[in-house]
Amino acid sequence: MLTMTSPLQDLFSWLPGLPWRRQEEHPLLKANRAYFAAFSQDRPLAEYEFVVFDTELTGLNERRDEVVSIGAVRIKDLRIDLQQCFYTCIHPDQCVPKSSTLIHRITPGQADDAPRIESVLPDFVEFCGQALLVGHNIGLDIGFMNRALKKHMGGIMRNPCLDTMRLAMLYKESQWENYYDRYNLNVSYTLPDLSREYGLPLFDEHNALQDALQTAYLFLFFVHKLHGGKIKTLRDLFLAGRSWRWV
Repeated sequence: MLTMTSPLQDLFSWLPGLPWRRQEEHPLLKANRAYFAAFSQDRPLAEYEFVVFDTELTGLNERRDEVVSIGAVRIKDLRIDLQQCFYTCIHPDQCVPKSSTLIHRITPGQADDAPRIESVLPDFVEFCGQALLVGHNIGLDIGFMNRALKKHMGGIMRNPCLDTMRLAMLYKESQWENYYDRYNLNVSYTLPDLSREYGLPLFDEHNALQDALQTAYLFLFFVHKLHGGKIKTLRDLFLAGRSWRWV
């Protein structure tokens, strides 16, 4: 996709300090882009690594708000590897508002003592490596992360993403198939409600690492339950929602 820029921007894009100065793509992101350009979805699911991650934010406005913490855990051989976790608080440019502190309990003082996001991003990209990314409503988290990556590292992560909220919808749809009189119009797709519904271990809410662990358990539950446990490859998982009768 072409990005249109003004002649003035093109003329002065090399000058330091100007807001439209282009950031050169970081070598880690170049390698990431090259790897996923030839990515195969047809290997057995257990052969892939997954990084389940979550962020805590100053708010939900992608233009104005910022990341204040990142938590992630790795899945290997379809098992959570508790030896490989990633967690850090972030020092945002703005002061952490009281409204967000009430949710994630990260105080302005804790944020002030934390590293800036530009020093954290290379470590996070390295941690994710060639893994697939998993999150609950992952579009929100990856949107904030890719905005920061564009600004500080000149590109975005190309890792394919899987959304456990979408998997939850698919799973409930498969349960409702041929049982149109059993729809529950009050169904909840929040991470804690789904975890309680399926009897999964419960972790503290609104802590990025704890939420990542909660999401990892939920993800593995759906991997084993969708299509009666017949999901064998990554492509099977991506196509899982297309096989039920009304699609």
